[in-house]
Amino acid sequence: MHFPSVLTVAPTPKSAVPATAVAKEGPRLKREDWLQAAFNAVVDCGVDKLKILTLAETLGVTRGSFYWHFADHAELLQATLQGWKDQEIQRLLRIEAQQTQDPLADMHMLLEEALAHSGDELENMRFELAVRGLGRREASVAALLIEVDQARTQLFVKHFSRLFHDPQKAADLAALFYLTIVGCFQALSRPGNPARSKDYFKSIIATFLIQAQLPQPGAGTTS
Repeated sequence: MHFPSVLTVAPTPKSAVPATAVAKEGPRLKREDWLQAAFNAVVDCGVDKLKILTLAETLGVTRGSFYWHFADHAELLQATLQGWKDQEIQRLLRIEAQQTQDPLADMHMLLEEALAHSGDELENMRFELAVRGLGRREASVAALLIEVDQARTQLFVKHFSRLFHDPQKAADLAALFYLTIVGCFQALSRPGNPARSKDYFKSIIATFLIQAQLPQPGAGTTS
């Protein structure tokens, strides 16, 4: 995961960091190095295992390097979550920018992109599942998830609206589509899944939530 530059904030004042830490470790590690390590830790062990000392050991430094870039654990967690949210919003904007003159082809492309987390980006899916677990306990995290969910749903509604000029049907199908994708996240994150699980899920979503909803040739005619 690569965090966008918009996450950069003013570093902790040097006066708050031991001089030896500033001299030995401040220039060596960037803020993004700690954010990437935090992301990896959440993927591997969950949010509850995100510990400053553990990250420092993983990165091969002392905690002094951490306080060069962050005030405390809370700021690290907030920046890590914000980085994930920004990445997901940018993904949606990229998908929208790729829209063509073929609504059906775009719908299938959207499905492929929606399930991309279960491919080479499996770590993103595991991170999201960990964040959703935290969102059940933390109101601020729940609010962040609502923003991401709403942005995704709005994009899905736009795509379905291009296929069906019925706002209610587009909204209903978008909701079903998203619920199905979230279910796929849960299923595909399990270890030991059959090799073609993703392809199977993608095929049934395409068949029943896209193709089956299209007007059939001759529908509504009488003999």
